Amino acid sequence: MMFEPLSSYVRPQSLDDFVWQSHLVWLDKPLSVFLQSGNVPSMIFRGPPGCGKTTIAHIISRTLQADFFYLSWVTSKKDDLLKLVDQAKTNFQYGKSTIIFLDEIHRRNKAQQDTLLPYVEKGTVILIWATTENPSFTVNNALLSRCRLFVFEKLSDQEIFDFIKKQFPLILKHHLDISITDEQILLISKLGNWDLRNALNILESAMFLAKDGILTDQIILQAWQKTIYYDRDGEEHYNIISAIHKSLRDSDADAACYRIQRMLMGGEDPLYIARRLLRFASEDIWPADNNALLLANQVYDAVAKIWKPECDVFLFQLGIYLAKAKKNNVAYTTAIATRQDVEKYGNLPVPLHLRNAPTKLMKDLNYGTWYKYAHDYPDAKVDQEHFPSELKGRKYI
Repeated sequence: MMFEPLSSYVRPQSLDDFVWQSHLVWLDKPLSVFLQSGNVPSMIFRGPPGCGKTTIAHIISRTLQADFFYLSWVTSKKDDLLKLVDQAKTNFQYGKSTIIFLDEIHRRNKAQQDTLLPYVEKGTVILIWATTENPSFTVNNALLSRCRLFVFEKLSDQEIFDFIKKQFPLILKHHLDISITDEQILLISKLGNWDLRNALNILESAMFLAKDGILTDQIILQAWQKTIYYDRDGEEHYNIISAIHKSLRDSDADAACYRIQRMLMGGEDPLYIARRLLRFASEDIWPADNNALLLANQVYDAVAKIWKPECDVFLFQLGIYLAKAKKNNVAYTTAIATRQDVEKYGNLPVPLHLRNAPTKLMKDLNYGTWYKYAHDYPDAKVDQEHFPSELKGRKYI
């Protein structure tokens, strides 16, 4: 017997049933205003999994009585989209709206995205794009300027709890003879990891596993598919490594180690983490602690030799050391200041007295003349200018 998935069965059918993302759907908020007016533009929905992006798209289509088509850009092709556009053109002639919901837009390159521009601009279809990534990194500027961007927030445990609690009479029609306590609903809400779809999947699996309609905490934990949300190629990747770097800079070893573990459990390449820690040892510590860079280099080698999973302790060892070490960013500030001078002044000539003169012509042109050889002076100390005249006396350190 075929069953409709619980997450689809209890999907809200109107904004009245959609009890989260209040900054978007409550009275006088953007999506509510668009629906009331009947004038809905093409949109980009950006947010984490299971926060209501697809559900809102369904609600919009029901409210407008529009044809609704779902495409995943992971599995679909350009021809699939163009066929739907042809259908939309026919609908448009008869005054009927067509909504094409494109999931995971960030998976397609920007050249492929360009094929959609004319249809968005003309309004032949209402395109709703969904992405878990920052669209400023993954979506063409031309498309961004033609679509309204709405940011969906991750759901709280309480919001997931409230939804399941409210929908439980409907859930019982889907799964008869099941009882559940508020404490068990809260447990499922927490295990959902801010993802309502995931929480409903846990609940549904637990119901199938329950014997005689008796649901226990052990059954719920058995149904839980433990996952860590982390995209190695997405914004979260950069957010977490940035948090590691800043935690180390602020000498917070605990926060740094927590996020190192987060990246490891999310499937990150340990050598990537080791490279970033190696950079930190030079950027934020040397010369306050010369051992930091040596240890970082040794840890990189050790990680490469031992690899997963045993290499994790090397990264934590290094993270703790770097957090506790004295800090100095002179190498970093020098890199920035010298880069700015090179960009500003370009290819300044080397002063003549610092140039070698391997040929007679060069000697005749005074290459190397007036150069002072440091070892000819007490303590090898000599006073001579090493900068071109435009940077005379410049100090970076």
